[in-house]
Amino acid sequence: MPTLATVMIHAASSPLGFFFQQIEIGVTRGAMYALIALGYTLVYGIIELINFAHGDICMWATIVTLAVIQAMGITAPPNPIALVGLLILLLLIGMVVSATLNVTIERFFYKPLRKAPRLAPLIAAIGASLILEEVAALWRGRSFVGFPSIFPDVGITIGPVRIALLDIVIVVVSLGLMYILDYFIRHTRMGKGMRATAQDPEAAALMGVNINRTISLTFIIGGALAGAAGVFYNLYIQQVWYFTGFDLGLIAFTAAVLGGIGNIYGAVLGGFLIGLIESLAIAYIPNGFAFSDAIVFAILVLILVVRPAGLLGQQTPNKV
Repeated sequence: MPTLATVMIHAASSPLGFFFQQIEIGVTRGAMYALIALGYTLVYGIIELINFAHGDICMWATIVTLAVIQAMGITAPPNPIALVGLLILLLLIGMVVSATLNVTIERFFYKPLRKAPRLAPLIAAIGASLILEEVAALWRGRSFVGFPSIFPDVGITIGPVRIALLDIVIVVVSLGLMYILDYFIRHTRMGKGMRATAQDPEAAALMGVNINRTISLTFIIGGALAGAAGVFYNLYIQQVWYFTGFDLGLIAFTAAVLGGIGNIYGAVLGGFLIGLIESLAIAYIPNGFAFSDAIVFAILVLILVVRPAGLLGQQTPNKV
């Protein structure tokens, strides 16, 4: 993703300040990765399927919200009140679009193949991914398209580190969504149904859990989180591309595996770790941007050699 280079390295007044600036950048990126990784880990936790179309679900949130911004004719930051309303509108649109696409794919691509050999739904997921990419390319073209800068270039300075307002919004809203997800899974009837389905679908069905509805709900939640990440990605990178989903999906899937696929806390941990690793690699390794992905995967392999289930994969008997 060459467009990320423009936001990865910020000047700082000292080596220590530069280091903490990269930490701030890594945390911001990690929040977006974690939101997407949660979608992977939720679906895997329920039906043990790697939804390879998940990254492209996120990509569709980016191109639809771009179309909304262009239709509204917004090219510069609005006033603070209008900015809040616009951000809420974009988040709602992105989350609804991605959730709808995700549950539609589940209904028509995955549901008919639940009892098929494991290879069949994986191939279906790859096919769904290619369809989403090609339709997006037909609609928006295969070139990068700029997303307007709608956030003012303001922020706070803590010592040598400058934290942009947009970064604060991304991290705070992302953490808020993660908290809501955790509360939903732990304390609501539907959330407990998801946990029961993840542990033993047959027993859950005997206890009155509607398995089909639970699986659909899982895809809706995962898609909505990916949609939120897509909106933040637009605001942060300010470029839209039909192939963005492949890159984001691969990194988020890596985050889910790193943390322990099927474990929501592992997905969050993995997302933030990968964001930090990439940020520091790009800042401190010569030509680090070209090698950042290789470094992430090398660290993933080393961790999996020691902990094959991921960092948190063996610490919770319940996948969700």
